[in-house]
Amino acid sequence: MKILQLNVWMGKVEGNLRRFLETHDFDVICMQEVFASQSCEEHLSQLCFDLSQIQKASRLPYAFFSPNWSFDLAGGDCALGNLILSRIPFAKTSSEFINGEYREHIMLGATPSNNLNLQIAQLKNGLTVVNHHGFWRSNPLGDEDTIKAFAKVGQVVRRVEGPLVVCGDLNIIHDSPAMRSLDFLHDLTHEHNIKTTLSGLKFDGAVACDHILVNDKISVKNFAVLPDLVSDHLALEADVTIA
Repeated sequence: MKILQLNVWMGKVEGNLRRFLETHDFDVICMQEVFASQSCEEHLSQLCFDLSQIQKASRLPYAFFSPNWSFDLAGGDCALGNLILSRIPFAKTSSEFINGEYREHIMLGATPSNNLNLQIAQLKNGLTVVNHHGFWRSNPLGDEDTIKAFAKVGQVVRRVEGPLVVCGDLNIIHDSPAMRSLDFLHDLTHEHNIKTTLSGLKFDGAVACDHILVNDKISVKNFAVLPDLVSDHLALEADVTIA
């Protein structure tokens, strides 16, 4: 199974992202900063590469979206959140907020920060996929609030039985004290000595803040950071099997 992790930067790099998804084959995709709407989809699609276009380009039939907040647009509403796409049907899905809560009618330009949900999707082949957009601080080591947030992430993830993959723009590097809550997993970003997962389109510097983590019930055949400029983050790809 090929798994993709990507923060899509609100679909700003539309053409590159579309071509990237159309020319790659993934079985599971985890994304953050995805815009979606059911009430004004046509208007939203004129502004960014949104959920409906992402799913069409990916050719994956099953979608699980969890919003963090929403705003009003053209008589409807649009939401920003996390997305899991899958070629394999979902057996069960759930999400919960690690910090903050869902908020509506947010004014753009005054968006709430760090109200973050964590998605859990159990696939019918037995794999559990967790998708999270981590607590942001300017220091990639995080702070005490980051540690508290990731302690909650660790508690949720530890409840998962069976083969497990955790994906996300976690906004911290492996050396962050907050990552110790996930030390029972293999951090592929760290184990493959990845120096940065930022593309340079927005931020400079070497910060490996995007991660794919697996437990011992997953066998990793290949792991790579892809060079395609599709976002301010780079895409992570893991080719895995259930051990």
